[in-house]
Amino acid sequence: MFSLERLAFAALLCAATAAAAAEPPKLGQAASPSDIAAWDISIAPDGAGLPPGQGTSAQGEAVYVSKCLACHGEKGAGKPNDVLVGGAGSLAAGQTPVKTVGSFWPYATTLFDYIRRAMPYHEPKSLTADEVYAVSAYILALNGIIGAGDVIDAQSLPKVKMPNRDGFVPFPRVPR
Repeated sequence: MFSLERLAFAALLCAATAAAAAEPPKLGQAASPSDIAAWDISIAPDGAGLPPGQGTSAQGEAVYVSKCLACHGEKGAGKPNDVLVGGAGSLAAGQTPVKTVGSFWPYATTLFDYIRRAMPYHEPKSLTADEVYAVSAYILALNGIIGAGDVIDAQSLPKVKMPNRDGFVPFPRVPR
């Protein structure tokens, strides 16, 4: 009888599982093309996907002070969050690495992509393209990568040579 009870329980469990699998979970809704387009904002290292707009370091400093300073400190020095400036030469063997925009990031377009997508922390995707170009210019200028008067836009940003551009080992992707 004990075996019969187990067999009945197993049959009931299989039937319940089959019924549950036949009906999809009713969670959320299908993403519309406009929903997807709002998040399909990736920027490639060559600049593909960069929007129109431009900014300078001076314009970026004003945006930085009002929207970034509280988390990243005076002139990108950090506290309470990540340091954005400095670290040059710290990626060498035997050194304690200081991974900043200026020492670690391989492409300037990655900086634009990250700021546009995730900053400010409490209000992601709220900056205009001009503000993102300007903040990118400010951080790049603080790191000595571009001049203080340089204009950053969709044509000039991909041409910025980051100090650690050649510090990564390419990972060949298998074509799909």
